[in-house]
Amino acid sequence: MAEESGSAPTREEALALLNEYNETESLRKHALAVEAVMRYSARRRGYDEQKWSIIGLVHDLDYERFPEQHCAATRRILEEQGWPEEYIRATESHGWGICTDVEPKHEMEKVLFTIDELTGLVVTTVLVRPSKSVLDVKVSSVRKKWKDKRFAAGVNRGIIERGAEMLGEELADIIAETIAGMQEAAEALGLRGRPG
Repeated sequence: MAEESGSAPTREEALALLNEYNETESLRKHALAVEAVMRYSARRRGYDEQKWSIIGLVHDLDYERFPEQHCAATRRILEEQGWPEEYIRATESHGWGICTDVEPKHEMEKVLFTIDELTGLVVTTVLVRPSKSVLDVKVSSVRKKWKDKRFAAGVNRGIIERGAEMLGEELADIIAETIAGMQEAAEALGLRGRPG
């Protein structure tokens, strides 16, 4: 628990909460993927890596236990833990237009909104490759899979496109950024595979 109301949480506190509320390995791995991309994106854009990565780690905190209250339950949990409003709002904003009306405003929120679904598409692309490695996956491979709407059909491509538009960035650049962030956490994500 954060020491005082509104104090910045540590990664250890965030990870403990993630593990308390999520037992499913795939959800935990997804959280680690989003954490890694948020960390990388913060560094690339000149922001606080610790803050961005922690927000990435807990963005789906409530999804396993409270899917019908997604984002709202995370707000309640983090408020009880005394987390800063900035962190709480960011987690809520990734559900904009889906389960919340909290629009991403800060660059951090826009990146989270954009890359959340995209990490799933990258993972699925990696897992069908012979190497099973994120270390040798290319933007072109993800773009090719993007076009096949039956592939990773659960990935909402419209959200990713909307996020890229909010950021004013090309989709290919955001895919490259997502891959690079995930490559830094390849071991933890179980995506080291056998790179060629």
